[in-house]
Amino acid sequence: MTYQSPIAPGISFYEATLGERPSYDALKASATADVVIVGGGFTGLQAAYHLAASGKDVVLIEGARFGDGASGRNGGQLGTGQRAWPDELEADFGKAHSLQLFAVAERAKAHLMDFAKAHGIDADFRPGQISAAHKAKYVQDYRDHVRQMTEEYGYQHLQFLDRDALAEKLGSTRYHGGAHDAGTGHINPIKYVVGLARATAKAGARIHENTRARAISSAGGKVTVKTDAGDIVAGQALIACNAFIEGLEPVTSAHVMPIRSFIGATVPLGDDSPVIPGGEAVDDSRFVVRYFRKSVDGRLLFGGREAYTSDNPRDISDHIRRQIAEIYPALKTVEITHSWGGSVGITLSRRPFVREVMPNVTSIGGFSGHGVMLSNYCGKLYADHALGGSEDLEAMRNLKVGPFPGGDKLRKPLLLLALTWYSLRDRF
Repeated sequence: MTYQSPIAPGISFYEATLGERPSYDALKASATADVVIVGGGFTGLQAAYHLAASGKDVVLIEGARFGDGASGRNGGQLGTGQRAWPDELEADFGKAHSLQLFAVAERAKAHLMDFAKAHGIDADFRPGQISAAHKAKYVQDYRDHVRQMTEEYGYQHLQFLDRDALAEKLGSTRYHGGAHDAGTGHINPIKYVVGLARATAKAGARIHENTRARAISSAGGKVTVKTDAGDIVAGQALIACNAFIEGLEPVTSAHVMPIRSFIGATVPLGDDSPVIPGGEAVDDSRFVVRYFRKSVDGRLLFGGREAYTSDNPRDISDHIRRQIAEIYPALKTVEITHSWGGSVGITLSRRPFVREVMPNVTSIGGFSGHGVMLSNYCGKLYADHALGGSEDLEAMRNLKVGPFPGGDKLRKPLLLLALTWYSLRDRF
């Protein structure tokens, strides 16, 4: 069985306005390497860069083009910390491990920014992020979160926002309260991917687009990745396929599953628009989170629709426009110039999956919508691990991510049922 790579419909605003996008040749023959990497998103490219820069012989293959997966089509928000808030992580792992995981995430944030600066990658970074409570009963949770982060985790960039303060920052009265984070921001993700691929090739890694992995096996201290052009044999392997894993490797397939999220870009709203006047990114408290921000040229980039089946929806723009109108009624007829989707890898616990799935083969994925900085950093951490060890990667490995229930036949129907239930809870 070969794995599938269903690129969702629609040319993204990022791609349409990118400008130069170098292409890389497909693999043409069998190869040997110290390390083979399957998947050319943030994780795979970061791993390849750091391994090659350290003198390792690296071959990386990507089934489509770099940036065609979630790394180049996502909402662009960096976030702070892990996807779960510290109180949840403390309950599951204790205070010490939660503090370690927060420190890992802060290093991930710094690494992305430092890497972009060092390699001249202009990814349109804009500072600030706002998290908003879509129900009044969640407002106290935000107040408590700001206090905990400030007093116990030493993070001084968060500010609680009451309803009026939040309305002023959003240009909307739809939400009840929330928090402003001045220590993070948002980027144009495909610009970062393009720059990362260029740096990786320059470092000496052999990177190939449009080269599908058909199978992977490990025996006798060697890993073999089969492709249509031939076999790649290496001493170690990284699987960095994230949402596009199904059928390639069964352990990862049981722990990381795809859902699809959709984004729309409006026409530029103009300098006098009241929408997010400070230019921050925004996410809300829904389980099926709504996330939005303004581009450098003043467009509202709005994501919120998710799909849990293999069918591509036909009403992306209309559906997103309706969601925009719930928050900004004045935009109920706004023109949407681009609408697109992408597959996101999620895990049952919404924590990253990091595991050795067979001898000398590590799989990393399942960032569950919080991967812009973490997936990028985990690629570096894999390289550190392969070169001798990484405490940060071990902290991620110890997150105890369990498999989705139901086995091969029932896993998808059960996921559909559960996510549909949570989406109904968001509404009612």
